[in-house]
Amino acid sequence: MSAPETNGNGAKRTAAFTPFGRAIFDKPSARKLRRVGVVDVGSNSVRMVVFDGAARSPAYFFNEKIMCGLGAGMSETGRLNPEGRVRALNALSRFALLANAMETGPLTCVATAAVRDADDGVEFHREVEEKTGLKLWIIDGREEARLSAQGVLLGWPGAYGLVCDIGGSSMELAEIKGGTVGRCVSSQLGPLKLRDMKGGRKARRAYITETLNAMTGELGEQEDRLFLVGGSWRAIARIDMERRGYPLHVLHEYRMRANSVRDTLSYIHNCEDLDSLRQRAGVSSARMALVPQAAEVLREVVRFFKPHDIAISSYGIREGMLYEQMPQQLRDRDPLIEACRFTEAKDARVPGFGKVLYHFIMPLFKNAKPERVRLIKAACLLHDVNWRAHPEYRADICFDTATRANLGGLKHAERVFLGLALLHRYSNSSGHTRFDQVSQLIDGPLRRDAEILGKAMRFGAMLWLQRDANPGALHHYPKKKILELALAPEATPLFGEVAQARFSSLASSLGAEPVVKSAAR
Repeated sequence: MSAPETNGNGAKRTAAFTPFGRAIFDKPSARKLRRVGVVDVGSNSVRMVVFDGAARSPAYFFNEKIMCGLGAGMSETGRLNPEGRVRALNALSRFALLANAMETGPLTCVATAAVRDADDGVEFHREVEEKTGLKLWIIDGREEARLSAQGVLLGWPGAYGLVCDIGGSSMELAEIKGGTVGRCVSSQLGPLKLRDMKGGRKARRAYITETLNAMTGELGEQEDRLFLVGGSWRAIARIDMERRGYPLHVLHEYRMRANSVRDTLSYIHNCEDLDSLRQRAGVSSARMALVPQAAEVLREVVRFFKPHDIAISSYGIREGMLYEQMPQQLRDRDPLIEACRFTEAKDARVPGFGKVLYHFIMPLFKNAKPERVRLIKAACLLHDVNWRAHPEYRADICFDTATRANLGGLKHAERVFLGLALLHRYSNSSGHTRFDQVSQLIDGPLRRDAEILGKAMRFGAMLWLQRDANPGALHHYPKKKILELALAPEATPLFGEVAQARFSSLASSLGAEPVVKSAAR
């Protein structure tokens, strides 16, 4: 690591911050992540996340947030909030003990706008190290923007557009394109700062406009996708879901259009009972207190940059620190497939059979586009991971695994498609299941394709042999309306009455006649 520098207030930071300060991936071909912990000391909250699981698509082994409000009142005093300091130190002491119990290795702790701008930032930094033993890195605004953008890339490989990360005391913008981060800028457009500003709404709007003009001057035109990172944006997204009656309450990859955002911001502004609204939307009271100011910023961000669509990212600075350490070979992998492969290896009865199943059923999807092929592959890897569930609930649990799991690289419609396919892996019918709640998110042709995929897996699983087995081959002749099964000799004894019924059900979904023959040795 480079030698510490100081900002204008004397707070220590680093010019070239290196997350973790150690290798957390054994080699570029690594499949599993060493357990690691990250702490983000923000202006509004202090959060600890412990990552574990698949190297390219890590799971949240532990995730806890304390709303400390370090930056509350800083606009007037120039100092960290006294009560917030106590709460932050208590939180950090707790996190240090937890990390030791979880064997994460040294925690990586970063502090952002409040600590770097506060007159007593150096004093707080010193107190943290003395009382908790944790090393706290104070990063500047551009580094914060860069790491947040890298967090977005963890979930969206090859993403392009503008990342907008809002904290309590600052807002950062960063370009991403082709898997890399471009220009980065930072501002003081955080809701805590704006809430304390004198002059009311008119003064805030003038300041927001002036600041965004300066940021636009550095970044130029940005009319691609807008990725929103940060708790205030997520709160607004929850309210947008509530206003629209949106059925799938998964924030990551939730999409909005500019007109929908404007309608929701007006909905918030005109709401006479914000407490009732926050309860309906599932937003904490501490977070809701900052939503009106954040809404004012978002309205102007959308007006300035005119994005063609808007996506919520649950991944930000903490995930960006993890991405920083990834070798390029690891970054290039598909996070969805890596997560599914890891889950299969951990939970399936015969790890590796998902690959056999994938090759067996793919002749049914010869014309599938790459984005559909990856979903088919993901489904095959996950087809047996919920075998421990009670048979009466297995289909619903499989559906939940896909639609509500913390998976990256999935649009909401793709979640529902994958969930419906896995539901049909265990059930011929989707009626009276959890699919009913979210059925509006995919159209008729997609439902039919998911049913065919599910029934294909349901049948293929009957020919369960070893992970390198050869069950035979499927051939679909749409013009002749024939589905042909050429059974391998070693799989013939497995083609019993239940397997025959499932094969007939699959053929029926394809509108084809089932034909069975023995494959040549």
